[in-house]
Amino acid sequence: MQSPSGGSGRGKKNTPGPRSGKTGADKGGKSGAGQAGQGGSKQGKKTGGKPGQPSKAFARERYGRQLGALKAPGKKPKGASMRETKQANPGGDSDGVRLQKVMANAGVASRRVCEELIAEGRVEVNGEPVTELGMRVDPTRDTIHVDGMRVQLNETLKYYVFNKPRGVVSTMEDPEGRKCISDFVKNKNERLFHVGRLDVNTEGLLVLTNDGELANRLTHPSYEVPKKYLVQVAGPLPHGVGAEMKKGVRLEDGFANVDSFKLVDSAPGKVLIEVVLHSGRNRVVRRLFDAVGFPVKRLVRLEMGPLRLGDQKQGVVRQLGPQEVGHLLASVDM
Repeated sequence: MQSPSGGSGRGKKNTPGPRSGKTGADKGGKSGAGQAGQGGSKQGKKTGGKPGQPSKAFARERYGRQLGALKAPGKKPKGASMRETKQANPGGDSDGVRLQKVMANAGVASRRVCEELIAEGRVEVNGEPVTELGMRVDPTRDTIHVDGMRVQLNETLKYYVFNKPRGVVSTMEDPEGRKCISDFVKNKNERLFHVGRLDVNTEGLLVLTNDGELANRLTHPSYEVPKKYLVQVAGPLPHGVGAEMKKGVRLEDGFANVDSFKLVDSAPGKVLIEVVLHSGRNRVVRRLFDAVGFPVKRLVRLEMGPLRLGDQKQGVVRQLGPQEVGHLLASVDM
């Protein structure tokens, strides 16, 4: 387990980060664990979600929670139907690709369900609501959102979550020959970098990607991405420790505090605590507990922004699904 370095979170500042190239590695190749549900509906049967809910098919993830929409989808526009209307960008394929095809290719859902999402007014192109099924877009230039979530159209960008075991170094290569992240990446030809780091004795969630802009934002202090940790210390824990850590503790590099402190379990000689904090300072969780007199015995990062480990096994690298990617991008205003 370990604590992260580099703060991140939501913010309003423009931060650096041209997208960089490096490629990802997942647990099972191209499709990854988070592939959206396909197949749509039987003929004549509606598959769109109820008002206020995401479509059934966007995006059914194999791992992780069903995150839902970022905002309530709009009402179905009057007169909208499943038939195609006048093209917003008329012309052949040289003028773009049909919106529903681009969405389906990006893993949002089947083309039929994508058409329903468009007709229900739940899709935006470049910030504008779209209801015309004949609209064409340029996947290399246009931005598409579904229920407020950005659809990643750049197929070269990869996003993964690694459940780092204890004893693994948070580097892609280690000159000392210690076990590192690349030992768990199956496709050695794909080049990734880790977002922040966990110290060698810390376990848990580590984001791997080749998206330079996202990585820069996730580690930039102005975005303050929340991170949740499970902490084990030796008990008993006296009353008032949590309040002290929420108020703030002086460390060698300044004050630090947790956003929340929750006692999960207590047994003779062992106490489990969940803490949430935005800071990404080096080993900040361990240093906070050291400062209040309770050295950390075990540390696991459970969540980062909208991402969580769930039941993902240690040592597994899994690809994020379209919905997870959408929420992750939105968490840093992308």
